[in-house]
Formats: sequence, C-alpha cells, structure tokens
Amino acid sequence: MKRSVGLWELFGFALTSLLGTLLHFLFDLTGGSIFVAPFSGVNESTWEHMKLLFWPMDFWCIKLRGILIGLGLIPVFFYTYNGVIGKSPDWINITIFFISAAISYLYEARALKSSPARCMAKRLAIFFICIIALAFVLFTFFTPTLAIFKDPLTEKYGI
Repeated sequence: MKRSVGLWELFGFALTSLLGTLLHFLFDLTGGSIFVAPFSGVNESTWEHMKLLFWPMDFWCIKLRGILIGLGLIPVFFYTYNGVIGKSPDWINITIFFISAAISYLYEARALKSSPARCMAKRLAIFFICIIALAFVLFTFFTPTLAIFKDPLTEKYGI
C-alpha cells in the first residue's frame, strides 16, 4: 500500500507537470480562445501560474490540502525570490511551478502513508475547491487590479 501511494503521487506530479506546461501555452495556441481561457494561462501573472497548478491537481486528485499548499507556495516563492533578487528569469518561474507541485504531492504522499485517507468534511472540502475553481474562472474575465494579477511583461491585468 505504501509503495503504491508513492507511485500514485509520483504519477500525479508528472501529470500535473505535463498538463500545467501544456496549459501555459494553450491560450496562445488556440488563438486566444475564451473557452480555454479559464483553464489556461492568459498572461504571465502569478495568478495565472497558480491556475496552471490548480486545474491538473484538481483533475487528478481533488485533495484540498495539497492544492492549497501548491497554490500558496507559488506566490510565496515568486515574491520572495523577486524581493531578494529583483526580476526573475523565466526558468526561475518554471522551476517555482515544478517545486510547488512537487512539495504538494510529497505532502500528500506523506499524509496518505502516515494515515489512511479520511476526509472528515468531504462536502466542505469540495465546496472550497469549487470556490477556488469559480475564482479562477471569474478572475480570468473580471480581473482585480491587484499585483498578483498583473502581467509583469505587459503591465496589464487579465486577458
């Protein structure tokens, strides 16, 4: 059982990495389709990079704790790095995505190995995941003018 949990989480990490990378380019590859916009990166903002982690993780495992860890780590790493060094090159942003996903899946693997998967409040967890999904969809089209939504390349918000 413990070995299969590790393999399951490793496969989830690989799938999240692959799909997240694909989602990064999907909006541009589809010519800016509004149908893929809620699920793909529409610009280079921190928020859009969080979206790239959320959808594959949600598709793969629907584990609120792991998703929240990954979503929290992306802005923490990004703003910490930029605060210390200044502007980050693209390869650092890509690395932040992969490290955040890896930590999320490592956390979930450890949690599942230490105790059986039991969710005491399944409906509440699903509710919060739905709220996060709704936020990603809504903020794609109605983007707040906050720093996390600002594209550092174009200085614009949203699409």
